Amino acid sequence: MQRMLRILYQPYKFLIFAPIVILSTSIAAIIAVGLAAIAGPEIAGKMGIVWARINAWATPMLVTVHGRENINREISCVVVSNHQSQYDIFVLYGWLGIDFKWVMKQELRNIPGLGIACEKIGHIFIDRSNTQAALNSINAAREKIVNGTSVLFFPEGTRSKNATMGPFKKGAFKFALDLGLPILPVTIKGTRSILPTRSFDLFPGRACMTIHPLVNTSGYSDETLTVLLDRVRGIIASNLPEEIDVQHVEA
Repeated sequence: MQRMLRILYQPYKFLIFAPIVILSTSIAAIIAVGLAAIAGPEIAGKMGIVWARINAWATPMLVTVHGRENINREISCVVVSNHQSQYDIFVLYGWLGIDFKWVMKQELRNIPGLGIACEKIGHIFIDRSNTQAALNSINAAREKIVNGTSVLFFPEGTRSKNATMGPFKKGAFKFALDLGLPILPVTIKGTRSILPTRSFDLFPGRACMTIHPLVNTSGYSDETLTVLLDRVRGIIASNLPEEIDVQHVEA
């Protein structure tokens, strides 16, 4: 039955869904650039919510959110999430409900329309092939993370290739310590079944996002950075099914 449903979904995916994604991305990017120039990055960033929800609806993807009571829109924080699929972006943008800046790889700047829109909104591009350039980009972005605006990291650095959460890089946690910001752990489930890594095997499904309580970083230092990393990773993993223990830290 599942195989038959996938076969029946293919014409919809290519003839209806794909054009919706292309059109919605192009229109949202144009509007976001215009709003950024007229009303500022924060207002322009709200186009991301509309864009994400349109494409989730078109898939269709149903999203359930737990832990909204852990959101405080007046507190800037470092949002840390696991990364299973490109659809994590739709879930976070569409349903997290706070103003935040992405930390995204430099290559995304070259995507027509989307790249310039993300730049105007104030998202943070980093060159992962150049450690010093990446650090300079992060340092330059610190002034944006104030007055309730947060920053979002995928500390695995890339999408997980299987159901196992990968090792975490230290950058998000170092950033939190340097700025004295709390960390907001987020667990996303279900998106890998909707769109697996390095695949266009798209299929409708359900995603679940759990927003955990803030983790205060004031008691940690550079010497105990890995303790903080392991604590946050454990919180995120606690809501994943049968999470397999792997190396936790990556330089």
